[in-house]
Amino acid sequence: QVQLVESGGGVVQPGDTLRLSCAASGRTFRTKAMGWFRQAPGKEREFVASISAPVISYKIVYADSVKGRFTISRDNAHNTVSLQMNNLNAEDTAVYYCAAHRDPIASSSDDYDYWGQGTQVTVSS
Repeated sequence: QVQLVESGGGVVQPGDTLRLSCAASGRTFRTKAMGWFRQAPGKEREFVASISAPVISYKIVYADSVKGRFTISRDNAHNTVSLQMNNLNAEDTAVYYCAAHRDPIASSSDDYDYWGQGTQVTVSS
């Protein structure tokens, strides 16, 4: 069992920067792929970014909508995964969820096994 707790959400203005963090419990964190998803009001949850376990090297995938603005990273020594979000815009407003997959590598369409409770990000002028 893996428990995930997100933090770092808030209200920011367009163009601002925000960093989300996700703390994971358990000793198997480093064997699992990790992902960030988001859900805007009235919309389905969507994939944002993922990072594999350190198999040989990290495999990182981003949604096209965040590529070049967001950066996902993980600290296996501290069981955390982060999402650095730069140049935020109103379309980034959503609840952001951290998720863990049972396998070391997962695609953007895979069903993740463990989810956090989410953290709200609001981008508004």
